[in-house]
Amino acid sequence: MARDSRWVWHLTPPCPPVWQQPFLNVFRHFKVDEWKRSSKEGDVAVVTDKTLKCTVYRVRGPVSAGNYIQLPKTSTQSLGLTGRYLYVLFRPLPAKHFVIHLDLCTEDSQVIRVSFSNFFKEFKSTATWLQFPFICETGTPRKGVGSPGARWTCLQLDLHDILLVYLNRRYSQLKSIRLCASLLVRNLYTSDLCFDPAVTVAEARRAKLPITPIPREMAFPVPKGESWHDHYVHVRFPSDSSKTSSEAVQKSCSPSEAVLAGPVPRLLPHPAAFSKLVQDSLALMVQKHGPTASRQAPSVPRPLPEVSVSCERSEVCSVGGPSGRSQEPLAWVKATDKHVVSDSLHVSARQTTVEPTAPEDASPQESPGRKQNQQEAALGKDRFQQRSFLPDPVLRLKGVIGFGGHSTKWPVTSASGPCAQALWTRDGAAVVYPCHAVIVVLCVNTREQRLFLGHTDKVSALALDGNGSLLASAQARPHSMLRLWDFQTGECLSLFQSPVHTVCSLSFSDSGEVLCGVGKDRHGRMMVVVWGTAQVGRGGEAVILTKVHSDVDIQAFEVAFFDETRMASCGRGSVRLWRLRGGGLRSCPVDLGEHHALEFTDLAFRQAQDGHTLYVCSRSGHILEIDHQSMAVRRARRLLPTQTPGGPLPQKQAFSSGPGIAISSLSVSQAKCAVGSEDGYLRLWPLDFSSVLLEAEHEGPISSVRVSPDGLRVLSTTSSGHLGFLDILSREYSVLVRSHAAPVLALATECSRGQLATVSQDHTVRIWDLATLQQLYDFASPEEAPCAVAFHPTQPTFFCGFSSGAVRSFSLEATEVLVEHRCHRGAITGLAASPDGSLLFSSCSRGSLAQYHSGAPRCRILRVAANVVCQEACPNPSALVVSGDSRLLAFVGPSKYTVTVMDTTSLDELLRVDIGTLDLAGSRLDSAVAICFGPAPPGHLLVSTSSNMVAVLDATSGRLVRELSAGMAVFCSRPPTGPSRCGTTQHRPALAARCTSATQSLCGLWLSPPTSSNSLVWETPSFSGTFWPPLRSPLQEVSKALPGPPQPAKLAWVQDNWRTWCLGPMAFPGSRCPCHPRRPHPGWTSVPGPPRTMMVRAGVLGGPGGDVCLAPILTCFAAPGLGEGQGHGGTLLPRLTVSPLSSGAFSMSDESCGPEGLCQASGPPVLVQKEAGRAGDGAWGATGGPWDLGRPPHPRDWPSGLRTDPAAPGRQGMVTYRANGEPKAPIGPGACSTGRARAQPPTRPDSYRHFTTRYKASLLAKGLSFPAVGDEQLHLKAVMGYNGNGRANLVWRPDTGFFAYTCGRLVVVEDLHSGVQQHWLGHPEEISTLALSHDAQVLASASGRSSTASRCQIRVWDVPGGSCRQLLSHHDTAVQALAFSPDDRLLVTLGDYGDRTLALWSTATYELVSSTCLPEPVHGVAFNPWDAGELACVGQGAVTLWLLQQRGGDVSLQVHREPIPEEVGGCELTSLCYGTTPLLYCGSNAGQVCVWDMCVGRCFLAWDADDGEIGVLLCSGARLVSGSNTRRLRLWAVGAVPELRRKGSGVRSSSVFMERELTLDGAVVSAVFHESMDMGVVGTTAGTLWYVSWTEGTSTRLISGHRSKVNEVVFSPSESHCATCSDDGSVRVWSVASMELLIQFQVLSQSCLCLSWSPPSCEHPEQQRVAAGYSDGTLRLFSIPRIAMELKMHPHSAALTAIAFSADGQTILSGDKDGLVAVSRPRTGMTFRVLSDHRGAPICTIQSTRREYGDFGAEGVDLWLAASGDQQVSVWASNWLQDRCELVDWLSFPAPALTEVPSCLPPSLAAFCPWDEALLVCAGLGVHHEVVFYSLRQKQVMEKIPLPFFAVSMSLSPGAHLMAIGFSERVLRLVDCASGAVQDFAGHDDSVQLCRFAPSARLLFTAAHSEILVWEVTGH
Repeated sequence: MARDSRWVWHLTPPCPPVWQQPFLNVFRHFKVDEWKRSSKEGDVAVVTDKTLKCTVYRVRGPVSAGNYIQLPKTSTQSLGLTGRYLYVLFRPLPAKHFVIHLDLCTEDSQVIRVSFSNFFKEFKSTATWLQFPFICETGTPRKGVGSPGARWTCLQLDLHDILLVYLNRRYSQLKSIRLCASLLVRNLYTSDLCFDPAVTVAEARRAKLPITPIPREMAFPVPKGESWHDHYVHVRFPSDSSKTSSEAVQKSCSPSEAVLAGPVPRLLPHPAAFSKLVQDSLALMVQKHGPTASRQAPSVPRPLPEVSVSCERSEVCSVGGPSGRSQEPLAWVKATDKHVVSDSLHVSARQTTVEPTAPEDASPQESPGRKQNQQEAALGKDRFQQRSFLPDPVLRLKGVIGFGGHSTKWPVTSASGPCAQALWTRDGAAVVYPCHAVIVVLCVNTREQRLFLGHTDKVSALALDGNGSLLASAQARPHSMLRLWDFQTGECLSLFQSPVHTVCSLSFSDSGEVLCGVGKDRHGRMMVVVWGTAQVGRGGEAVILTKVHSDVDIQAFEVAFFDETRMASCGRGSVRLWRLRGGGLRSCPVDLGEHHALEFTDLAFRQAQDGHTLYVCSRSGHILEIDHQSMAVRRARRLLPTQTPGGPLPQKQAFSSGPGIAISSLSVSQAKCAVGSEDGYLRLWPLDFSSVLLEAEHEGPISSVRVSPDGLRVLSTTSSGHLGFLDILSREYSVLVRSHAAPVLALATECSRGQLATVSQDHTVRIWDLATLQQLYDFASPEEAPCAVAFHPTQPTFFCGFSSGAVRSFSLEATEVLVEHRCHRGAITGLAASPDGSLLFSSCSRGSLAQYHSGAPRCRILRVAANVVCQEACPNPSALVVSGDSRLLAFVGPSKYTVTVMDTTSLDELLRVDIGTLDLAGSRLDSAVAICFGPAPPGHLLVSTSSNMVAVLDATSGRLVRELSAGMAVFCSRPPTGPSRCGTTQHRPALAARCTSATQSLCGLWLSPPTSSNSLVWETPSFSGTFWPPLRSPLQEVSKALPGPPQPAKLAWVQDNWRTWCLGPMAFPGSRCPCHPRRPHPGWTSVPGPPRTMMVRAGVLGGPGGDVCLAPILTCFAAPGLGEGQGHGGTLLPRLTVSPLSSGAFSMSDESCGPEGLCQASGPPVLVQKEAGRAGDGAWGATGGPWDLGRPPHPRDWPSGLRTDPAAPGRQGMVTYRANGEPKAPIGPGACSTGRARAQPPTRPDSYRHFTTRYKASLLAKGLSFPAVGDEQLHLKAVMGYNGNGRANLVWRPDTGFFAYTCGRLVVVEDLHSGVQQHWLGHPEEISTLALSHDAQVLASASGRSSTASRCQIRVWDVPGGSCRQLLSHHDTAVQALAFSPDDRLLVTLGDYGDRTLALWSTATYELVSSTCLPEPVHGVAFNPWDAGELACVGQGAVTLWLLQQRGGDVSLQVHREPIPEEVGGCELTSLCYGTTPLLYCGSNAGQVCVWDMCVGRCFLAWDADDGEIGVLLCSGARLVSGSNTRRLRLWAVGAVPELRRKGSGVRSSSVFMERELTLDGAVVSAVFHESMDMGVVGTTAGTLWYVSWTEGTSTRLISGHRSKVNEVVFSPSESHCATCSDDGSVRVWSVASMELLIQFQVLSQSCLCLSWSPPSCEHPEQQRVAAGYSDGTLRLFSIPRIAMELKMHPHSAALTAIAFSADGQTILSGDKDGLVAVSRPRTGMTFRVLSDHRGAPICTIQSTRREYGDFGAEGVDLWLAASGDQQVSVWASNWLQDRCELVDWLSFPAPALTEVPSCLPPSLAAFCPWDEALLVCAGLGVHHEVVFYSLRQKQVMEKIPLPFFAVSMSLSPGAHLMAIGFSERVLRLVDCASGAVQDFAGHDDSVQLCRFAPSARLLFTAAHSEILVWEVTGH
């Protein structure tokens, strides 16, 4: 008995000590002020708080861990406080972090640390530590009320519930407390009572409130007449000490709210489902109670009011919690400034009733349609009598489009998303996957679907047993609902609820008798449940065998196939082996060793000879091979990105370092392992992981992979909504399912072609095939969302309305936009086409209605009526309807209470029906929701109302014929009766209601379909007879079978197969065709139908270090939507996909065995061949487009001199030109001649190959004084930079050493050995391109059109003499390309996209031989190296071949256009080069390289060579070089291509592969290589010329320059170096002697605007520093010897515009664009003075010098000046060591009358005269063009030198009396101030914004934009 008594005594909670009752003042009890039983560290002080009017403790400091108050003094002691509640009275310091640590003891004597801090970003939990983030969200505070961060807070912590809820432990006592910086704390209290701090004892007694008021000692003082909540914050956690998940969550009236974000994921319903979001009580809401709440409600737990959905969906739950309530998690509420009248949360909820939601409510034998609606039965109305449909059910679900279920991944990653689990069936013939709440079994070969219906919400997990007879599925809400299905029959065998809150994983044993489920309970703890399913199917139910909680994270769980009592799991930092034994489930962790910190994502078992092996993958790329018996890691491997070719050898990385490829899933067969990763690749490995076997790239991260039972296929799913499989034998990847990425807004059907169109919030319009449910087209709009869609009844086009108000017509044949109208100002809400196809109507949210004539392919606007359509309407397919006879138009408007009927032709109003008066017995007005016309006889109009009624109106008189009860009605008008495909007329009603005649039917649907992530197609069986109006929703059976809670859906009829489409929001990521490029259009792109296969890449089977052997792969692309006769040839051609090593290649490093070699897995080429005969037809007789020769061309499309020459043998359809450009006389019946009529210049093509001259506001000057030859005082010595804006503006001849490139308008010829430059000047504008003759004797250069000339200028230079031989002019805008013929007898010039002219010149006389205008832009041209009479052009979709034939004095050009094969895609060819005879290589803007056989004129090979546009192609022998706008330069081995051409298309080869790759600093625009292709020079858009050595795999910088405007040039004191800065954010240091770049300092996202080099220091002469000012107001100091940034200061809030060192280098003067001058010390980084005298105008110049200036009336050490943009100059004397600064002089000038825009004023230039220290030189000041010399001594102007223009830059020579001045007219002037002589120099192509003399006065640097010219000063 004594033992029993003691046992009972231990179970009874101990009574708290009396001395702790009713509350305990912790600080007083432990005498904190004496610091004997407590301790303090760091900055802890006692201060007086003005708000509380008492002393408090202030804890502050930069580091929280070093500044704190701790109780008790040592960690070995314990406070022993047993009070349940801890009250912390504290105030966080504004903009500072604080931390509160509590050590709590449990009843089992374990210490748990609980921490609260506003530094924490998320909740974290371990077995011994809970970290809660303290987040304060601020609303709009009241006037006079401080921010929450500045308020005193009463933090009330329920220590008992914190441990119980989050760790399931019992609280015993509070052991210790640590209050860390930064905060103010008044006191700490413990108590077992729950106090309300806003209510005092007196108030509680006076009002007799049933609450516990705060003791006076703990109360905050409140001013009389004011509210407690206006001054303080009350935080209670957990809220109301909730013991269940459904207890009250209270909302405060305080203007701010502190939220402690909890660990439970916020699983919210639809975002718009609730009128106010409510926080789950487990999500750690911190409450602050309002005064009214505290006075009206007791502080006790209260149940949460039920929440139902207000508008979008109803809360339906057939199986709920114990009370029958829905247990959906709640969302948190952000407090506002409004007072509430209750302590419980107010949610606007509609009164809804619980309806049957699933067939499980009835017995399996009972049809769901036989059950009576509970609501109707309860109402007891006669009209709700049960009647049935014939046939029953009236609709049958036929198919589903979409993939994905409920997301259960935590934490959410790029690979997580909707439930993306898919399974193979046992025979491997079908796959099982969820689609919202429907489970789909898809046959892989036939694409037939078998559907499992019954779930009422999204499916979260699936599992199939080893026999393929039992399927288990779990749904998201209601929580934990599981179903067991007979997989063969589809019957639901069992329905039960799991203790798991949300099931995330299910796993069957091989026998199907054990089912394991994993998920989290309502407290957020991981739980594993094991069910016995042996009796399921035999009349029994699933029985819970055991359930356990686990503290470890579980991401994957699997039952071993060899033993159903053994399982394995993996998760964050753990891999555990489980065993079911003795009715319990126990687990043991695997010793992971150094891998214990990895985050594991998936696992798989494999049976081996020596036992069973477990494979586990991780998010860091590791794959662990675990021995199941020894529970140890046998081997670890890791997926790493490979090194780029030519780079350094890869080093083995540490196990926990380096960016590995995140693996999301794996699956193992007997011989292979499939791995899916978040980089979008599916890789197939052998089990030794020696090399990859196959690789398939997806559009999104892969979420799961599964190997089929036979091991021949690999199923993969992606987070973007793709489902497909890889066939290992054929090496083809097939896409099975695609889906939208956001809710679907509208749909439309086209019956004749069997197509469905859907528009979605993911900004796409997708066209689907109704027969196969496959996607055909995908039109994407990145800028605006589509809202409505409608097909044209008779033409292959459809119309789409957008949120911007635009209505566009799209052609399905050309996949392009036909016409666009913008007559609407609001979002389009409705689109409707008349059945006869003559008219189109659109409505918008602003109430306007537009009428279009749609009979022609390009519809036009007829009428626009304003304010006629309801402006409150949302986009709805039923918002605008046209009757079947095309005579009546109906819509809701002008208000939502009226329906208007108009005449479709005249838009005359015929009828207006007031819907609000139909229900006279109702208490509120009815509004119209949707409308629909019935069949022509009797001509009824159906209107669905907001009161869930359907009104049947007479469309002529508006009389109410009948009123039907329904749910929320959604109508879809059945297509009008017409001829079917077989030529007969069919009329079969789908849904019938009682009509006036038994033969008439009514096509109305009124129902509440549920939310879906897919499209559902329902088939209507044929039926006949008389039908009566339904007594409930006609499709209620359908609603029960549909997945999820009801929500308004979109419906559409399909006439041919009598199907209806139903869809809701597409909640799952969609996809686009991965291989077809989109057709460009302003704001829109289109994609023809998706391919059946994706890219697959084959790898090697050899070991590391060997040759890479690439196995061939074949990818076929269909071209849906093209009828017979369309396209080119009409055949399907294989297409090659080769991916480079850097874009997706990888390596597998074996962690246990050491580093291994890299394995390249690039795809090989595949032969492409057309059918015999068809290829020629498609090539020579292609129709459609401006190049069509089979019909007379349009005058806009062809130039003069064009004709068809049928007499040319074998060249039918060629074009002939005369030498003078005039057409010859027609010689055949098919000839035609047109006048010259050109279209307007098109917009710039989407190709970077086209040259676009940089914008220049400057103009060329006239009437200048250029010096005579030999008298120049300036000689151009060097050019720094290369024009990366040019195209093919680089030539190099290795045999002669000739090397030339362009910079601005200069041709720079440089000796690569000595670096000596020659400069060929003559072009007036920027040079676009160069070409060198084959004998290297002639160089041709072309520049753009100047302001003085109407055409472009082409100069022909004599290379040996360096002189201009000839000047040519023909093109209007710019020259795109130049090329010499192989015999150098001809020169071809190609105009750009605005010119579109091809000209041919004779190099003997340089006369124009032939010229023609092209119908479309051409991107490149090249002569055939084996035939001087043939040249090729590439452009949009074709290769154009030109044949030159000379007959006497005439030169004929015969043209032949060969289109790109359809399988290559709708891309543009952007580059070309000839290879070995007779091959032509072409690059495209999609990154493909196509190979053409010029003998037969066909493309026989194509491969993906890059990810971007290929702009440069060079070929020599067996090597090909490609350069693209992705900055990549690649070397390809193409030696086997000629052999592939001879073998034909039936042979696959792996001989085309990438040898090397280099990544440069910009897009490749120019390249030239040696014949061996071992070395070459490459130019990029970054303004850099690179020397490339493929042998060494290196790239060396030859020429470098800035890519943006140069702002300053400064020199070192010794003149050995100079530094430049630019808008590109770089500071570059150059060697003056060699002009080579030595150092570059780069600051991203900022512009460097000013620069200064430090003067020589007496103490440290070797110290050299450069100060740079940036656009963000920062000043950085760089050390040149150490090549590092020494200091960063922020002296200005605006951009720095000028900077200068003081004479001693100890002070820096800086000016900004606001006119402030800051004085800073670089040694300390402090700014000690700011001068604001120039405030309001930017500082243009600052100069400082050391002078004796006692004569100037001031004393000091330094003399410095500042000039501002408002024409003012100030001169100062300063001694910064003594902090002295005096104004010497102030000069003000009148502003010139240039323009009213201040930014156009010239800069204010001022400088001290180097040859007279008393003179100040100013330019750009005043109203005249002049330079002013001002004397500081005499205070007057001494001299003025006139100028032709305003100066924009100026520099004074420190030697001779020379002055350099730059003008915006692109001229540099040198002025001899002694003699007054002037000389002008040209060389820049833009405004000369910078002039700087070197300290020695021998060199002058000038800059215009990014080009820098170095001039040598002669004669002085």
